[in-house]
Amino acid sequence: MMPTQDRLYAAMEATWPAAAKQTLGPWTIRDGQGGGKRVSAATADGAWTPGDIAAAEAAMAKLGQPALFQVRGGEEALDAALAARGYVVVDPVTLYAIDVDDLLRDPMPGYVHYAVWEPLAIQRRIWEKGGIGPARWAVMDRVTGPKSALLTRRDMAPGGTAFVALDGDIAMIHAIEVLPEMRRKGMGALLMRKAALWARDHGAQTLALAVTRGNTGGNALYRGLGMTDVGAYHYRIKEEPR
Repeated sequence: MMPTQDRLYAAMEATWPAAAKQTLGPWTIRDGQGGGKRVSAATADGAWTPGDIAAAEAAMAKLGQPALFQVRGGEEALDAALAARGYVVVDPVTLYAIDVDDLLRDPMPGYVHYAVWEPLAIQRRIWEKGGIGPARWAVMDRVTGPKSALLTRRDMAPGGTAFVALDGDIAMIHAIEVLPEMRRKGMGALLMRKAALWARDHGAQTLALAVTRGNTGGNALYRGLGMTDVGAYHYRIKEEPR
């Protein structure tokens, strides 16, 4: 049975955490410290009114962050209220999940693969080439539960890396990066299956991830692996006056 959308939101929060959070009326305000939208966006976690939005905007400005909201499935009223205030949609995201055993039915390919913590220098170099730098490594460091950095190799050369962490019976994979010269060679699928192997070894039943809809290659890979579309969210950011 697939986890609910809300369960995946909670797993994402645990496995890719903000530097700090505060509750401000109906809002959760996140201090991302440069770690990306996922750890910097405000979310509505209680009943709100349009007048409450200004307080969230002020709190984000105090942190030196742009006014950014994560709008989750079923939050059409919030979406409309933000649009009316000049917020534009960025980075629509799909949440995928799959039963761990479904990714492990076939034997693992003969390529070399590792799960280590802390990340090796080669893993950090691969991430850096893909734009995943120290601020996002800090997000990984903040995870307090079981976690690992994955590495794949082909013909003795590094292929790709990813981060996986556990929240209860769900393992979530983040920061998937395959070197350009290793794309279309099965490295992405191998990372997913290595994550599933790690997840099973740590008692997880489900492997899940979040990916932007604009990542056509990633979406094709995850659907091809049989992952289920469990939910969605998008961001709205305040459009600067021209």
